Amino acid sequence: MTTPHELAKVAQRLFVETGFEATSVDDIALAAGIGRRTFFRYFPAKADALFADSPAELDRLRTGLEAGEPEESYRPVVTRAVIAALAFAPGDREWALQRARLVLAEPVLLAHAAVVFAQWRGIATDFARRSVRDDEFFARAVGHAVLAATLAAHEQWIAHPDGELADALVGMLELLLPPEPP
Repeated sequence: MTTPHELAKVAQRLFVETGFEATSVDDIALAAGIGRRTFFRYFPAKADALFADSPAELDRLRTGLEAGEPEESYRPVVTRAVIAALAFAPGDREWALQRARLVLAEPVLLAHAAVVFAQWRGIATDFARRSVRDDEFFARAVGHAVLAATLAAHEQWIAHPDGELADALVGMLELLLPPEPP
């Protein structure tokens, strides 16, 4: 039985080897040992394969933000939640790095990612509005800062792949999250 993550790994390997545009759904299905129709049971389009883990990442972000203590400053809560949301198994490090390279380099994938990016921003905005301050201006700033920090951290990691994504996330969040409101 193929899982969405396993099928996504096959698709991503082919995207890296032959390019996103040059890889067909038939190529992916053949490499995975499944039929074309089976591929479409997992993903509506080949681009969706790269976002197979996004629902779980969004759930981990939401859960991490909800886990903060009421008296705790919001910045460490956000930092822990973002790091946990984007964590990957040690054996998936190269997969995660390749995924970031593909998504941030391919225009069609960036367009596809806009939906996921909006969800990240929305979850962070809702957290800030609900848990930190019922101030739309501040909440939007937090939402955009979280998204910008995650994108910048991935760019940093791509440029310096010997580093750790978590370290880049901490650094970017420290720079971009607005100060604690008075």
